[in-house]
Amino acid sequence: MPAMTMIQALNSAMDIMLARDPNVVVIGEDVGYFGGVFRCTDGLQKKHGRHRVFDTPIAEAGILGAAVGMSVYGLRPVAEIQFADYIYPAADQLISEAARLRYRSGGEFTAPLTVRAPCGGGIYGGQTHSQSPEGIFTHVCGLKTVMPSNPYDAKGLLISAIEDDDPVIFFEPKRLYNGPFDGHHDKPTRPWAKHPHGEVPADYYTIPLGKAAIARPGVDATVIAYGTMVHVALAAVAESGIDAEVIDLRTLIPVDIETITASVEKTGRCVIVHEATRTSGFGAELSALVQEHCFYHLEAPIERVTGYDTPYPHALEWEYFPGPSRVVEALRRVMAD
Repeated sequence: MPAMTMIQALNSAMDIMLARDPNVVVIGEDVGYFGGVFRCTDGLQKKHGRHRVFDTPIAEAGILGAAVGMSVYGLRPVAEIQFADYIYPAADQLISEAARLRYRSGGEFTAPLTVRAPCGGGIYGGQTHSQSPEGIFTHVCGLKTVMPSNPYDAKGLLISAIEDDDPVIFFEPKRLYNGPFDGHHDKPTRPWAKHPHGEVPADYYTIPLGKAAIARPGVDATVIAYGTMVHVALAAVAESGIDAEVIDLRTLIPVDIETITASVEKTGRCVIVHEATRTSGFGAELSALVQEHCFYHLEAPIERVTGYDTPYPHALEWEYFPGPSRVVEALRRVMAD
């Protein structure tokens, strides 16, 4: 199997689906001739044509409004929002239209729409290019929310998202685009370095939405993470010497509560890690689920390690970014109880 970065894996997924299904189209700002600001759509317009891969105006509400209309009439649009920070102008199209379509039409219409959005920090993007808004969309009935942590999962999950008959928000951690995150450092250097992250099949394959993965088995504690924070969690466990199990959610909604429950019932301790701000972040929902399903198995209070309740700072990015030292501290606290 070829080695791929996440960018290459995502490109491969879209290439395969454009070839397999004539109803698949790719739209967004600079996705055509330029190949996307992060090069995820590089070469797709040249290969599949300007009617299948095309640029849009800089108007996020218009991009997703058009995509919703396309999906209602039988197409399967893959719409790119250039940075997740700019998805808010299109929120009404997603929340009030795409997410409600199956319900309000009594199942007569669906919106097989995939929205790709680069998210998170770690590339010195500052407050308007580093946000992690996934928690907002997990609150919306009718939307599925995905965030992969590696190229293999990214390709399989994106193909599944494109084939899904309901709208999927597909968040892509920018910190992982060009290679693996060296989670052993609280302040990594050269985040733009390009290194293959792992072997990825060149052909078609899928990973089911709603199924988590065990990134590391263990018996002492459970660490739940997704996206870039999976690598931070793995590094923290290695540094701590604690035999913790690391769960990579992959899909936030629908969440794989069975895998979470089985792990916490086994370990009795739980640490939840995400990059987004703490208050009303998805970690709060995960904490509630663990409390509801695993209360009598818990040996210590649930810990959350998250971003802070401030805009993402530019000058102090690595103080904001949840690094392994903070996760190690949380692990030691749950093991002390």
